[in-house]
Amino acid sequence: MHPSARWLRRGLWAFVLFVLAHAVAVPVQARGTSPPEDPGIPAVPLAQLPAEARHTLELIRKGGPYPHQRDGIAFGNFERELPLRSRGYYREYTVPTPGLNHRGARRIIAGRNGEFYYTDDHYRSFKRIRE
Repeated sequence: MHPSARWLRRGLWAFVLFVLAHAVAVPVQARGTSPPEDPGIPAVPLAQLPAEARHTLELIRKGGPYPHQRDGIAFGNFERELPLRSRGYYREYTVPTPGLNHRGARRIIAGRNGEFYYTDDHYRSFKRIRE
């Protein structure tokens, strides 16, 4: 076998193993049931969030329009700070930070079953939004 073909074959196997390792997910709960509380994730009342976060949550509920092109993309939960769910379960939305001319670190993460999380440190920590 040619050395470059061997390298390609190894790379392909590494890719397949990577995909399989990241495809394992915890089953998603049935629709129509309320999401369970998340142990280890503190809750924050909606009223205690910044006004920009409350406005972003309103936009999410209305389905937009969103100010940032990347709002609504899948959130991968690569940090594993949120409960493990299947790929595509979570979506992320920008919470504007006054005085910045870029997206900043604040986000709301929306779960498929209606749960919402807030982070102000770009995914290092989360609080579940309690309404």
